Amino acid sequence: MPHPPIALYIHIPWCERKCPYCDFNSHASSKIPENDYLECLILDLEMEAKNLPSRQLGSIFIGGGTPSLFSAKALQWLLKEIEKNLFVKPDIEVTLEVNPASADAKKFLGFIRAGINRVSIGVQSFSDKSLLRLGRIHSGKDSILAVKLAQSAGFSNINIDLMYGLPNQSEEQAMEDLIAAVSLKPQHISWYELTIEPNTKFYSDPPNLPDENVLENIHENGLAFLLENGFSRYEISAFSSLGRQCKHNLNYWRFGDYLGIGAGAHSKITRQDGSITRYSKTRKPEDYLSARPYAPRINEVKLSRKETVLDFVLNAFRLTEGFTFAEFSDSTSFNPNALEPEITALCNQGLILKSSSGYKTTLLGQRYLNEVIQKFMTD
Repeated sequence: MPHPPIALYIHIPWCERKCPYCDFNSHASSKIPENDYLECLILDLEMEAKNLPSRQLGSIFIGGGTPSLFSAKALQWLLKEIEKNLFVKPDIEVTLEVNPASADAKKFLGFIRAGINRVSIGVQSFSDKSLLRLGRIHSGKDSILAVKLAQSAGFSNINIDLMYGLPNQSEEQAMEDLIAAVSLKPQHISWYELTIEPNTKFYSDPPNLPDENVLENIHENGLAFLLENGFSRYEISAFSSLGRQCKHNLNYWRFGDYLGIGAGAHSKITRQDGSITRYSKTRKPEDYLSARPYAPRINEVKLSRKETVLDFVLNAFRLTEGFTFAEFSDSTSFNPNALEPEITALCNQGLILKSSSGYKTTLLGQRYLNEVIQKFMTD
């Protein structure tokens, strides 16, 4: 049976300012070596394409950092090189992450002409006070303008990235953010709780976050509001109007294969024998740039049985529809019995629901997904 299409992730690691909650591979810089980095990306792509069987490309996601700092001309050049090296599906989804502070009408028009057909706008909050606490460089008005400019340029597939549980945020303020997002009529909203991650400024100097009761109320009221306004929850933090789920992220959550190019980008490839290999590229931008003529793979590992099962459930249980026994077997080459005895224990706890065809998380399991995944991490 032929392999399904793969996804391509492109990492552009620079931003104007590093946010205190961000643990991504992003680096603040006032000067970005656009041409040099593009040359490296293309060399990276060419090397990877030679090592892949004939697989169709179903989606592209350009993330960062702040990839919208790059020019539309540069992104168009990159997308044309991708078409030369990979078999691109006619209905491919091409997403670009956009910071409202780096968006203007001319850029959005350039992006859509370059071949970008979906934008993910990093709003985070419409409150200027919250944005200041988050270290963001844009205002609430900038976010509203960015969405409207994208719509005016012709984008009909727009995601708004929004967080809740922000420093000193009340239930009312969190709902005001959601109301503002929905009023802009995007096709997709990514709505998730702020978490404090190691190696961030917030980790070493924690802000005052809402307590658990406030977070529970925000979560429940927010879910109800989104549903009432036509946004279906298809993943833990992803909500879309009909037929507008993010293809790229669905590929991750369904344990699909993906190729990563750029500093610190990760790849997951299933070989012809069914084995799964993961690897990444050197993380520091300066090291990636100096690695020409190609970016060497690092941390390349063939997943063990336990690692494969863990990776699968880590992604698939995020989906509200869960997964079927057949999907598990097709993706991992293992019998669904490999999920026992953890599944039985989770069902008994009310976190997982078993049907005649597969498994999915309950509402309780979706809220406490970390506990679900933790069960598969213990020896």
